[in-house]
Amino acid sequence: MKLIMAIIKPFKLDEVREALTPLGVQGLTVSEVKGFGRQKGQTEIYRGAEYVVNFLPKVKIEVAVNDELADRVVEAIQAAARTGKIGDGKIFVTELQQAFRIRTGETNAEAI
Repeated sequence: MKLIMAIIKPFKLDEVREALTPLGVQGLTVSEVKGFGRQKGQTEIYRGAEYVVNFLPKVKIEVAVNDELADRVVEAIQAAARTGKIGDGKIFVTELQQAFRIRTGETNAEAI
C-alpha cells in the first residue's frame, strides 16, 4: 500500500478529484495548507504598496491506494494539476505499513 500526498494549487482540486474517480479512488483527504518552494513566496501589490507573501495558499491531498494503483494515481494527479507555471506543486509517495477501518475493523487493503 502507498500513501500519496500531493501539494497543489487550490483551483486545481476539482480537476484532480475528477481525474482520480475513474481510477477507482474511493476517498481522499484534503487540507488547506500554506507553504513555499523554490519561488520563495511572491511579491504582491496591495493598494499601491508592494509586500512579500512568504507562504502561498495550497491544497494538500492525501490518498491511500494499493501498490498496483499508485503509479496511475500519481500520473493522474500530475496531469490534472499541471498548469506549466511555477508553483504547480509536489507529489510524495510513501510506503503505508498498515491501515484500519474503525467502523468495521477491516485492515490493510480491505480498509482502503
